[in-house]
Order: sequence, then C-alpha cells, then structure tokens
Amino acid sequence: MRVMARQRAKSYSWSVFYEQAPEGGYVASVPALPGCHTQGDTIEEAEQNIKEAIALYLESLAAHGEPIPREGRSLQGKVTVPIAIPA
Repeated sequence: MRVMARQRAKSYSWSVFYEQAPEGGYVASVPALPGCHTQGDTIEEAEQNIKEAIALYLESLAAHGEPIPREGRSLQGKVTVPIAIPA
C-alpha cells in the first residue's frame, strides 16, 4: 500500500495587471509568471480567472520539477510623450 506524503498548503502573492480590452472586458496578466494571462467580462471575473490561471501555472511548474518564481520589485509608471502630428 502506497502512502501519499502530506503536503502543507502555502500561499503566494504576485502583482496582477488588469487592462481594459478594446473589444470589451478585461485582460489580466502576471508579469512574474511569463505567459500567465487570462480575461473576463468584468474585473471580478478576470480576477477569478487569473487566480485559476496562476494555480494551473504553479501545478505545471511542480509537475516538471521547476521552482516557483519569486516576484521582484514591480513598478508601474506613466509617461507623456509629445508628438507632432501633421494636420
């Protein structure tokens, strides 16, 4: 009889960026987890979907014996760029 090792649950946190999609709804992405993104019709739906996407991402890393990435410092900024547009 095979005994399964007990695993202790651990919580992780990452920055999530939400952008309004041109066609409607929102796109959610996790910069620290490359390729981890999803969408939803509302912010709430996008948030629920990104939580599921992160869980699947981490399960895939674990299945392949890869380490869970740590999030580095995350900054968001906004810049203004003057552009001369011909009339």
